[in-house]
Amino acid sequence: MTSRQSKLLLLALAAAACSKTPATTPAPTGGLQAAITPADLRARLYAYADDSMRGRQAGTPDNIRATALIAEQARRIGLQPAGDNGTFFQDVPLVRRALAADAGLTVAGQPFELWTDYAPIDRGSPARAIAGAGAIFAGRLADTATMVPAAATAGKVVVVRAKPGMPIFLAMAQVTARYPQAAAIVFGNQDAIVKLAAQYFEEGQVSLRDATETPSNVAQPALIIAGAKLTNALVGGDIETLAPGTSGKSVGGSLSFVETSAPARNVVAILPGTDPSLKGQYVALGAHSDHIGVSHGKAFDHDSLRAFNQALHALGAVDPFADIDPAKRATIHVNVDSLHRIRPARMDSVFNGADDDGSGSMGLLEIAQAWANATGADRPRRSVIFVWHTAEELGLFGSEWFTDHPTVPRDSIVAQVNIDMIGRGSAADIVGGGPRYLELIGPRRLSTEYAQLIEAVNAKRTSPFRIDYSLDADNHPENIYCRSDHANYARYGIPVAFFSTGQHSDYHQVSDEPQYIDYDHYATVVQFVYDVARTVANRDQRIIVDKPKPDPKAPCRQ
Repeated sequence: MTSRQSKLLLLALAAAACSKTPATTPAPTGGLQAAITPADLRARLYAYADDSMRGRQAGTPDNIRATALIAEQARRIGLQPAGDNGTFFQDVPLVRRALAADAGLTVAGQPFELWTDYAPIDRGSPARAIAGAGAIFAGRLADTATMVPAAATAGKVVVVRAKPGMPIFLAMAQVTARYPQAAAIVFGNQDAIVKLAAQYFEEGQVSLRDATETPSNVAQPALIIAGAKLTNALVGGDIETLAPGTSGKSVGGSLSFVETSAPARNVVAILPGTDPSLKGQYVALGAHSDHIGVSHGKAFDHDSLRAFNQALHALGAVDPFADIDPAKRATIHVNVDSLHRIRPARMDSVFNGADDDGSGSMGLLEIAQAWANATGADRPRRSVIFVWHTAEELGLFGSEWFTDHPTVPRDSIVAQVNIDMIGRGSAADIVGGGPRYLELIGPRRLSTEYAQLIEAVNAKRTSPFRIDYSLDADNHPENIYCRSDHANYARYGIPVAFFSTGQHSDYHQVSDEPQYIDYDHYATVVQFVYDVARTVANRDQRIIVDKPKPDPKAPCRQ
């Protein structure tokens, strides 16, 4: 599931730089069963979320290697290629933007350490020059009435204090709108997230670049997350008590970004339908092939980090990025010595993404194999198109590209099912979780009939799922509806259903590994998704869309 960048936190218990030794790339799994089984899913996932895949980050050779494994398995299963030029691959044009080699920042001639004292945030457009600009403290978002007027900030390096608990990326949008003529906007006293922001931005940000698109050349204020050391130097005091409008010192340096190509690809495959009158229609099944890669130059003590995050979860955090009372956070103490008596420290730098979304990607292969081996009425009347989207973690780019440039007629897709993070969901992972726990998001937003169909399929199960709809509430702060690939299908009026077993303490951590998956629960979810998709595929009529279709170019709204 795509990162909730608005809630970045400093990863606890980071250790000295080290990296895991990659194992030999595992051979594609063979000898699997025709039915959907926990054993098959385990075999697939251990291969796909192995350290040798190096976190499968889109725009890197690691995701190319991962998509090659998926395509080879799709070929072995007997699916038909449905990508570009008769292949299983649909190229997605990504570019990587990273800071120029000479980037840096000084205050009154004093240099500050990039990615330690501050983290520049790329906006995808040129940043304004900062050399020679004076700093000004504009105020606190918790008291917007006292913030300085926009006219006072033109050409300045504007320092603000975000509202405590406010997602920093939401704060960025608000302050940029308030001070559009600033040379730079600095979010001060953010020590807790500078280094984690470095983890996301130091290697550069990848974005989608359509060949018909003209890059923006309009300069925008540079965005900077700063710790207290740089913040105090800029304005000459503590912004927790400083008066808005206080002038600061002169800033030097440059924060320009440069672009390079970052090739990526979707994997697209079709299982043809059996009904001549319906096989030109498609049920789309999707998951994302990518995760967030490796921690470059850093490593984490796997067991102590996991223990810390589990304790954080027990205090009420949905995942490690959730806002939580600092006093509660301070109560967490991990006895590292005790952990190391159980086993030596395991330094870990690979974000394996076993649940996110190795579970969905391998679930699609398991569904494809079950369907390819089916006979008679179990074969789909409509065709089924499987799409393993790339770059979901970077901004849903693979699904955006596929839905903008579909390899089958877009209007022929009758419904889409998205599976992302379906391997967990126990009571230890989710409040109220258990062996029948499942989250469902999206179907009622475009089609009453689709939502009712899923409920009917669930009711026929020997042990129905307890379906949690809470995250599908309008304007829910987690914004899950807009954070996975189904959202790009829905913007074109295609009914969607997003299945997940939810976020947990290993979300976007090096500890999201195959040994923590609940394979029995995982298999029941995959079987249910198969049953839902089969029901849609075998209906006489396509799903009725009875809700207004959105503008496909408008921003997604939960």
